[in-house]
Amino acid sequence: MDIERVRVTVAVAKVLSAFCADPSADRYGLELMRATGHPSGTLYPILLRLQRAGWVQTRWEDVDPVEAGRPPRRYYRLTGDGLVSARLELAALRGQLDGLAAGLGPGTAASPVLPRQVSAGIPGAVC
Repeated sequence: MDIERVRVTVAVAKVLSAFCADPSADRYGLELMRATGHPSGTLYPILLRLQRAGWVQTRWEDVDPVEAGRPPRRYYRLTGDGLVSARLELAALRGQLDGLAAGLGPGTAASPVLPRQVSAGIPGAVC
């Protein structure tokens, strides 16, 4: 499958960061919502974009709903190409935000608080 480029917004970066916490783990929607703070209406469109781009693969849990007492979960996991892309994109975003924060030094009218807050929500390029 060809890997496509994804526009990485702060919301997408938070999802990628959640995957990077344990790149080989399968994650389900509620778990990702808790990790990112995104509601389902934000999270699932991001997951669909990542899946269509080849960054994420999905699978349905093989469980008997009656025995489990819940419906099967749909699990998401970064693909190998998705992991490489996530690392590159998170590193680039982190660099841009750090550069922006550094450029807003003392005595400037603009405040570096916003870039620092956004940057703080994006772990380094460690995936």
